[in-house]
Formats: sequence, C-alpha cells, structure tokens
Amino acid sequence: MAAEKKDARPGKAPKKESQPLIIAKTPAEEQRLKLERLMRNPDKPAPIPEKPKEWNPRAPPEFVRDVMGSSAGAGSGEFHVYRHLRRREYQRQDFLERLSDKQKLDEEYIEKLQENQKAAEERTAKRRKKREKLKQKKLMAKKAKMESQKEEAGSEEKSSSSSASEAEEQEDDAEVPSFIMGKR
Repeated sequence: MAAEKKDARPGKAPKKESQPLIIAKTPAEEQRLKLERLMRNPDKPAPIPEKPKEWNPRAPPEFVRDVMGSSAGAGSGEFHVYRHLRRREYQRQDFLERLSDKQKLDEEYIEKLQENQKAAEERTAKRRKKREKLKQKKLMAKKAKMESQKEEAGSEEKSSSSSASEAEEQEDDAEVPSFIMGKR
C-alpha cells in the first residue's frame, strides 16, 4: 500500500508506461516511427514548424559618439571594438546587396512572365483571326453553292435533264483528288 500511495501523489499525473527505445536505422524507418508516434493520439494536433524568419541586420546607429579607428593612440581593447563594428557594417552591406539582387531577380521573373503572356495572347489572337477567316470563307462558299444550285434549278427547268447529269459529274470531279499518294 505504501508503494501505491507513493506513486499516486495529489496534483501529479500518474506516470506513463515506459516504452522501449527504438533507434531507426534507415530514413524510412525513422519516418515510420514518427508517423506511429503521431497516430497514437490522433486528436492531438501535429506540430508544424513555422518558416524561420530571415536574418535582418541591426540598423546602423544614427549618431556615433565614440568615433574610433585602428589608428595610433587607441588602446589595445579599442581595436577589437573597431573590428566588431567593421564586421557588422560589412554584414549589413552584404545583406543589402543580396536583398537588391533578389529584388532584381524577382523583377526579371515578373517581366519574363509578362512577355510570355503577351506572346501567348498574340499567338492566340493570330490563330483566332485565322479561324474566323476560314469560317467566313466556308460561309461564302456555302452561299455561293446555294446560289449556284438555285440558278441551276432555274436553268434545269428550261434545259433538258442531260445538263443536270453534267452538273453532277462536275461536282464529283471536284471531290476527286488531283493526285493519289503512293502511286508513281
């Protein structure tokens, strides 16, 4: 009983069962172990790490009171302070250069996208115009054919049936290709 009282303290959670330590030997096994641990308690939210913030240098001081350099007359400790300030300024300048390069690349990328979009729109417009032109041409051919059929119907009544057979032969000849591939 004393052992039971020792484990069950008021205000303390009961001790969890210890699980055997499993060391993953392969990345796949490591992934499996992580998934198993997540799936033991599906109600618990999975930890999703946030994107780390980009390093940003400290802004340069607006007014420098202790102007120092590595010149003669400075104490031995002053050089290290100077060196640290110089290193920080170089880091800040490098950061600004990288930032400007990144902005330049972003602008070039956006410009390239706009050029590609404009070229695609031009090609589309050109093809649309070609399709419209073909449609108009087909409509005109259809109208001309209808008119010629009306004229032939009117002239057929006046002429004999032999002229109608000649018109059909002419239409058949128009559909026959002028060449046949594969023959010499």
